[in-house]
Amino acid sequence: MTESQPGHAPAPTDGGKYVRFAAIAAFVILLDQFSKLVVLNTIPLYDSIPVVPGFFHLTHIQNPGGAFGFLARQGALVRNIVFLFVSVVALCLIFIFYRNTPSTHRWLGAGFALIFGGAVGNLIDRVRFGRVVDFLDVFIGEYHWPAFNVADSAVTIGIGIFIFHILLNRLPR
Repeated sequence: MTESQPGHAPAPTDGGKYVRFAAIAAFVILLDQFSKLVVLNTIPLYDSIPVVPGFFHLTHIQNPGGAFGFLARQGALVRNIVFLFVSVVALCLIFIFYRNTPSTHRWLGAGFALIFGGAVGNLIDRVRFGRVVDFLDVFIGEYHWPAFNVADSAVTIGIGIFIFHILLNRLPR
């Protein structure tokens, strides 16, 4: 057992940093999977429920491709291999970035946790269904943004936080 010198606090462990990461990522994953479960059980595929008519609907879509339908026309085996590989690499990189982020950069750390949780949420769909369940449908008139989900939103917010840190030169050295 080590003792701290008189007048010095024991060296802090950074366990709280990883608890925050896990809590944020787990919250995103649970909210994402719960919202998708509700959609799967209440909205038939391709049906739409107006929330704000002319602007926002809940529309049940299942996307076999990546962002904006990337690789949607490829065979299921090719898609699964590519998305599984890319997801595992991305998750490893995000965790490495997080590990190297000092505890003093809480917002940046939270951004990485949001990205990680969102990536896991969509990876769960790919493993379970071979596609991702999307349901948030934002549009103006006939101009629709591609449907998305809670995981996509978390990734987007996390990337926004990361870009903010880059643009304001607030990345840790």
